[in-house]
Amino acid sequence: MSLLDAQTEPGPKSFLRRYRVLLVVLGLTVAIALLDPFGFMSGRTEEARIRIVRVAAGLEYPWGLAFLPNGDMLVTERPGRLRIIRGGKLDESWIPGVPQVVEKEQAGLMDVAIHPRFAENGFIYLTYSKQGRGDTPALLRARFDGNRLTDVHDIFIADAWSDSGGNTGSRIVFGNDGMIYMSVGDRHVPRLAQDLTNHAGKILRLRDDGTVPDDNPFVGQSNVRPEIFTYGNRNPQGLTVDPRTGGLFENEHGPRGGDEINFLQAGRNYGWPVITYGINYNGSIITNERERPGMEQPLVYWVPSIGPSGMAIYTGDRFPQWKGNLFVGALAGTHLRRVVLDGLRVIHEERLLRELNQRIRDVRQGPDGCLYVLNDSSYGEVLRIEPR
Repeated sequence: MSLLDAQTEPGPKSFLRRYRVLLVVLGLTVAIALLDPFGFMSGRTEEARIRIVRVAAGLEYPWGLAFLPNGDMLVTERPGRLRIIRGGKLDESWIPGVPQVVEKEQAGLMDVAIHPRFAENGFIYLTYSKQGRGDTPALLRARFDGNRLTDVHDIFIADAWSDSGGNTGSRIVFGNDGMIYMSVGDRHVPRLAQDLTNHAGKILRLRDDGTVPDDNPFVGQSNVRPEIFTYGNRNPQGLTVDPRTGGLFENEHGPRGGDEINFLQAGRNYGWPVITYGINYNGSIITNERERPGMEQPLVYWVPSIGPSGMAIYTGDRFPQWKGNLFVGALAGTHLRRVVLDGLRVIHEERLLRELNQRIRDVRQGPDGCLYVLNDSSYGEVLRIEPR
């Protein structure tokens, strides 16, 4: 029963009471609208303000998405195919020139990135699982002429070999400094994340030709891989740069619980497996420690796991109320997570796209100011989020 329905007494007094209650309700509504324009207090969500449009379908486990300068989209398929969406339509054929990949568990063809000066040099970058002593994430560079890849070669091969096919990480992003940041998972060997003699469980920093920048935090130290930017990262499947500040954000899968978003700083230790908010998949305890001096705390962690993957910071104009928000694809959670930041403090979270019940693998902001997501499926789609 509403406040108005509660007044049942007949006559003028009843009318006056109803009128006063109506004024109070209207006053509260106006006050909430002024104090809370985005609906956090009232429980309203952004889902009512968005429309989902299917851009393309029929992709096999799409993994990474990147926009070319003309607005066309490159999409990777985990089995080893690179596809292009031209003028909003998926080309039926795939782009030739991609090397053979190891497709196993999480391994395969993974991320794609465009060189900041693509218009000048035509470079694109792909990460994929390379065959050798098992498989390991590798970074290749190629020239793309609009139809095929040429001058294809590996510019970096991680020392993170494993037969598991899992915890590969393998996101790549260009920083404001022009360097490539590449994530590598712990390959299901947790102790490797604290071992600086290999690349597993690390974020790496490379020049655009795959060589080591002179100002990397561990350059010149003995028994340390100079490509390492951070360590103690379990399985990082989301990397994004805030173009306004250059700040680098990462998300990673915990074990059973303990998924994280981290703000990355050069040379820092993010704790895995010495500290974690998760437990083993069988329910046993990994560690009783949640924090330790010299190890970084996440901006936010999730228990139970949401399975975070691709990540983007929104800076467009189509959704002005979203500026500065982080968007995280949730695989296990089957939604898109909107994370509102006040500086480096998380002040609000919201689940979007829940009604689709799809595993969200990647999210990117398009040149049109809309958000684009990939769902992780054998019949995968590219979806556009635009204002209703």
